[in-house]
Amino acid sequence: MKLRTAIVGPGNIGIDLMLKIARSEHLELVMMAGIVPDSYGLKLAEERGIKTTLEGIQGILKEANIDIVFDATGARAHQMHAPLLKAAGIFAVDLTPAAVGPYCVPAVALNVGSGVDNVNMVTCGGQATVPIVAAINQVVPVEYAEIVATISSKSAGPGTRQNIDEFTETTRSALIKVGGAKDGKAIIILNPAEPPVMMRNTIYCKCDTRNIDKIKESIHAMVAEVKKYVPGYHLKVEPYADGERVVAMVEVEGAGDYLPKYSGNLDIITSAAIAVAERYAQHKLKGVNS
Repeated sequence: MKLRTAIVGPGNIGIDLMLKIARSEHLELVMMAGIVPDSYGLKLAEERGIKTTLEGIQGILKEANIDIVFDATGARAHQMHAPLLKAAGIFAVDLTPAAVGPYCVPAVALNVGSGVDNVNMVTCGGQATVPIVAAINQVVPVEYAEIVATISSKSAGPGTRQNIDEFTETTRSALIKVGGAKDGKAIIILNPAEPPVMMRNTIYCKCDTRNIDKIKESIHAMVAEVKKYVPGYHLKVEPYADGERVVAMVEVEGAGDYLPKYSGNLDIITSAAIAVAERYAQHKLKGVNS
């Protein structure tokens, strides 16, 4: 038995989600929704025998027995979609920076417990950096966390570009609420270099660095957790102490399901979204079968 899922937003992220769901043991994609005719994502879905609609969220709400909706549109759109999905009793996995529901970073906080009907996947930068901040905070309190997410300009679509402000605000908030930092800042850089660069994230944490060896152990353990659902996630630079701060750099190589391997920024958020949906499905199906 699988949970019936739908995707609203047939762009790059939506297409990548479609391919990942096809491998899932607990999820079945039954609909892809958009609003733009001649959408390449809708065409691919149709070729795979998946029902499509040009009515956006309304088309999904008309479909019977949808359990989970992945929202891959934009922050403003999801703010409108969220109450509609809640009223319909559909679990929402929000891949925009809208932050309507609690933040979800699978390696740190899943938030799929009772009463939760909407989870926010933060941002690509948040998925990559919050685990490192949390790992450091498990050893010593993080007074301040600053992250710089550098992604290829080619992997930044219209949604990313339109939500830059939301990206910085939501990522900063997650560094504090999930990562445990007392304060934080997030910066995103779109690099136009050719060939395109891999996604790289530099993390600076102000903290007591005297126990740097234990901090390194905690970071390595966290990287191993993230790799369970994002195999291309790895340390690019070994963590080190620089005065009163710990510095680390992680790189994310995409799985190459649909997106180029340099688009790790998109792959990490779709992989995280699938991980939380899988966990939600396991909890729900366990209740049905018990």
